Amino acid sequence: MSVAEPAGASESPRTWSPIVRLAAAGSSIVVALPEDGLPRVLHWGPDTGQLSEADFAALVQATTRPNAANGIDVDTSPAILPEAWTGWTGTPGISGHRDGRDWSPRFRTTAVTVTQEWNGGGIEVEARDAITDLGLTLVIEMLPSGLVRARASVRNEGSDAYRVDGLTLMLPVPTRADELLDMAGRWSKERVPQRGTFRVGTYTREGRHGRTGADAATLLTAGTTGLDFGSGEAWGVHVAFSGNHRTVAERIFTGERLIGGGELLLPGEVVLRPGESYTSPYLWGAYGRDGLDDVAARFHRHLRARAGHPRSPRPVTMNVWEAVYFDHDLDRLLELADLAASVGVERFVLDDGWFGDRRNDTAGLGDWAISDAVWGDGRFRRLVDHVKALGMEFGLWFEPEMVNLDSDLARSHPEWLLQVPGRLPVEFRHQQVLDIAQPDAYAHVLRSIVSLVTEYGIDFIKWDHNRDLVDAGSTVTGRAGVHEQTLAAYRLLDEIRAACPGLEIESCSSGGARVDLEILEHTDRVWASDCIDAHERQQIQRWTSQLVPLELIGSHIGAEKSHTTGRKLPLSFRGGTAVLGHFGVEWDLTEATAEQRFELADWVSFYKAQRALIHTGTLIRRDLEAGALWLTGVVAPDQSAGLFAIAFMERPVTWPAGRVLLPGLSPEASYVVTPAGPADGDAGNPKIYPEWWRNGSVTLTGATLATVGLDVPALHPDRAAWIAVEREPQTLAEGSGS
Repeated sequence: MSVAEPAGASESPRTWSPIVRLAAAGSSIVVALPEDGLPRVLHWGPDTGQLSEADFAALVQATTRPNAANGIDVDTSPAILPEAWTGWTGTPGISGHRDGRDWSPRFRTTAVTVTQEWNGGGIEVEARDAITDLGLTLVIEMLPSGLVRARASVRNEGSDAYRVDGLTLMLPVPTRADELLDMAGRWSKERVPQRGTFRVGTYTREGRHGRTGADAATLLTAGTTGLDFGSGEAWGVHVAFSGNHRTVAERIFTGERLIGGGELLLPGEVVLRPGESYTSPYLWGAYGRDGLDDVAARFHRHLRARAGHPRSPRPVTMNVWEAVYFDHDLDRLLELADLAASVGVERFVLDDGWFGDRRNDTAGLGDWAISDAVWGDGRFRRLVDHVKALGMEFGLWFEPEMVNLDSDLARSHPEWLLQVPGRLPVEFRHQQVLDIAQPDAYAHVLRSIVSLVTEYGIDFIKWDHNRDLVDAGSTVTGRAGVHEQTLAAYRLLDEIRAACPGLEIESCSSGGARVDLEILEHTDRVWASDCIDAHERQQIQRWTSQLVPLELIGSHIGAEKSHTTGRKLPLSFRGGTAVLGHFGVEWDLTEATAEQRFELADWVSFYKAQRALIHTGTLIRRDLEAGALWLTGVVAPDQSAGLFAIAFMERPVTWPAGRVLLPGLSPEASYVVTPAGPADGDAGNPKIYPEWWRNGSVTLTGATLATVGLDVPALHPDRAAWIAVEREPQTLAEGSGS
């Protein structure tokens, strides 16, 4: 590590290097560090290779833009935190003021710390503006996965308050990035991809839900024309924050193209007293040379390398919500537990309705005590003990940040509800938001959850969050409270997990409305959607995995007729879809036939046999036959094995489908290719299967599978064919000895 400090007074020469290159995993970022301004990213994308001092000097010359737009007389290429004083007329990096004053700071670098290793590194820049009395810290990191991570912190070094309206970090992309791709959605149809051209102007996605949002951009990607899963260059950014946020793509008249974002602060939400600071969420950036899968792989590698990433096999989880809803009958739940254990379930979760007066969704939220009316006389203990005696973990649903007006908590502490002074927000699912930024409200939730987890040995919490934060003001400060509420939620999650070692927590928010990288620092998986219709889930999970690895995506088998769409789907398709995630069951097994439970047990066994590969492998996705067939696969990190699912989403124009390529394997190695997964009992005519399938296997090289491919069964829509590949032992031995 090298530390560079100013040599003396502000006019003295500095000692830091003017340009720094950080690189890892085939990606690099080259940052200029001028003395009179903030860091400017000269390059972000494919690795430049080592650069000498002469190379750096030449690069500065090569990237100084000509003045051809009748504009500012000097190069106005923006810093990573763009400033107005430079002549930049795009989105400002910092917005704020002191009662209208000090609204345009000019930061000058005062110190630089550079950490450079062979596999990543970081830059920390300290800057100050003496006129506005503001200090600034900028951190830019290149992680071993090749991800870029950046954040900013502004300090009030003056004698009166400074209001922060926004900190927005921006990363440049080259002019060959002509397309934009992000996501839209709604409840039960999250993460719907949408594309457009990277036009002149500002494309802004704002999340004002007080939570990440079912319609969140999730990952805003600029890419080359025709970008898809396996080809094209891509530059993607993600704002890691679970409250209000903004993601921006900007192309201005002088040619610059930038993507970035930050927290969306409500008016007056952050006011810094002297000595206080505000730190932005992390802006994450991922470059992919070979399409969207390359981008996804960087996020997956990073998350899997975390010290707190779940290491144990992801247990088969049964949630009883769609089986019983609010009808909590002990005998029925005991029967469901028995049936769950009989098919191989490893975690049994009791959902909403176990506490207070919670017999429907209009009452009881906030009263986190076992309901005597439903669970008195030790009945709750009987259920927990029965589940554990069957060898399963026990999980419980909570919605800690919410409260019904019809609850003891709301009647006792109306001042704990987020609200604009003088009026409550509009009701949303018959509930309001508990202001957990207030210490007493925070302590109430913490005490309630920890005591229940400790008393009953609860292993898992489904942590729900079912309404937007509308008019979410603090009764203490009178100011908007989304920022403080979000940070309090993170602290609360961390404190509960610290007090309850081994407890796992799922982030659920009306399904998938709180899916972001920061919530995953405090929880152990996300619930991708309340819709478990397998046809819809194919898309939801496909695009959730652009950011989140499969083992962190809750993915359950629902009833034959979906509760959210009314669509009827065969168990083979429901089971195969659920395998591509953290597998579970959300189905009233008392209504399933013995034959269906036998088939379900086969899918549970298949998941257990394959989860080590699914939850560590490199994700591969392809759209085939104009999108009628979707290939989803995982390949082991050492390329020794792979597992591929071909989902028939609709009927192709021509039939049968063409040969399917299986990429990602070692080109030189030979692989035994076999049908995989439980048999599809609805498949019918054996003639729909290709010859190799009927024979049981075929052996081909990885190069052949990636370039020639193989035929697949001619299945009806909403069916899937599973294919396993395993490297032949002799090629495995040869590969290990070379």
